[in-house]
Amino acid sequence: MSTVTQTSTGGLPATSDGGAWQKEAERVARRIRARVLELTILKNGCYLSQALSSAEVLATLYTKILKLEDLAEALPSPPFTGVPGSEHRSPSGGRFHGEQAEDRDRFLISPAHYAVAIYAALESVGRLAEGELESFNTDGSTLEMIGAEHSPGFELTTGSFGQALSQSGGIAFARHLRGDTGRTVVFMSDGELEEGQTWEGVQAAAFFKLDKLMLFVDVNGQQVDGLTKDIMNVEPINSRFEAFGWEVAVVDGHDVAAINEAVEAKERNGKPLVVLAYTDTAKGMPYLNARKPNLHYVRPKTEDDKTAFAAALAELQEEDS
Repeated sequence: MSTVTQTSTGGLPATSDGGAWQKEAERVARRIRARVLELTILKNGCYLSQALSSAEVLATLYTKILKLEDLAEALPSPPFTGVPGSEHRSPSGGRFHGEQAEDRDRFLISPAHYAVAIYAALESVGRLAEGELESFNTDGSTLEMIGAEHSPGFELTTGSFGQALSQSGGIAFARHLRGDTGRTVVFMSDGELEEGQTWEGVQAAAFFKLDKLMLFVDVNGQQVDGLTKDIMNVEPINSRFEAFGWEVAVVDGHDVAAINEAVEAKERNGKPLVVLAYTDTAKGMPYLNARKPNLHYVRPKTEDDKTAFAAALAELQEEDS
């Protein structure tokens, strides 16, 4: 049995920085929620629940786990200029993760509708210049609501959801052949586990023993049409990955220490790692519990909604001050 379950920080060893990174990760998570809620109010709708559920996972990745090039300063995201292959192609959104190198990680994002959470995370850790989020979901902006290869943080356009793991597996395999020491890290939503191509990628990664491939899944139990268990049940996710030959860690996706510990415990055993982060789509905003499972796209519909959204934003901003 290779599943490792982490649900509490109480038994974890002290870190060399006295746990300072945990406080920073928790700050970034609050900031992600606040910024996306702010945009939800400003734009009268957004993919808010995805940010609420994934905030700690993304915060832990960007503040602790990922080994990326440090940027000299936060980068702007200039307007869209052209598609791949055009004379004036827009630069890759991967530049927000720094220059690629054999000893650095590659971070690849699969669920393009999580883009606003990625943008907020990049801003919160000083990779996306402040003020750039104001252009979110406006004509000509590269900060698109559905991320593409030119959007901040994105290298891939994943097309129909479920394609990114196959692409990432190919990248990880190429790096394996070159002898790179850096890891290939993928972020995915659990709804994508309904896609057959995802499992083809899972099978291939195990077959080629890509033990520098790490997959983080936001298991929030919801997809566009409702609860995953009602639309197309994907559980038990852990035993399915194990059957394909992956190392599996099951964690509380709102516990930054548990998320990091799952990676720290990874062994060079020829197996790729999947971290199944179980999360809540209303985390930090319990007012939304009454709307479950209809949270794929969230907007304030009534005056009561507007009041509650504003109160939740004020509370998040106060915690972050």
